[in-house]
Amino acid sequence: MTKPYTVENPIEYAREVVGRDPFATFLGIEVEEVREGYGRVGVTVKPEFMNAVERAHGGFIHALADQAFAVACNSTGVMAIAVNFNINYLSSAVDGEKIFAEATPVNVGRKVSVWSIQVRGAGDKLIATGTGTAYHK
Repeated sequence: MTKPYTVENPIEYAREVVGRDPFATFLGIEVEEVREGYGRVGVTVKPEFMNAVERAHGGFIHALADQAFAVACNSTGVMAIAVNFNINYLSSAVDGEKIFAEATPVNVGRKVSVWSIQVRGAGDKLIATGTGTAYHK
């Protein structure tokens, strides 16, 4: 008998269900890699994702980072939901640039996990770093 919030195939669940949520799909974010405790997603910056100074909007960068976090924390076998997310913007991304976000665990407990997220662009340029906390149901 499985527990109510456990997932039979966590890698497939993280890739296909979490990785293809409606908002990420709308933004064109794609899962590039997922394995237990790791998620990498990528997207190409489009003109509609730009801010007033012709750089990728912070909300868009945050959405990419949050998607990597969601994929990674849901790859552990127990459904997870975000309870906190902090992000620091370090540089910018421009129209047409391919950017990606990776999430790795800092600590995974029975009910709460903490994750480190990095957003990178062309030439492995560090665009943003974040920390996410998830509650495992």
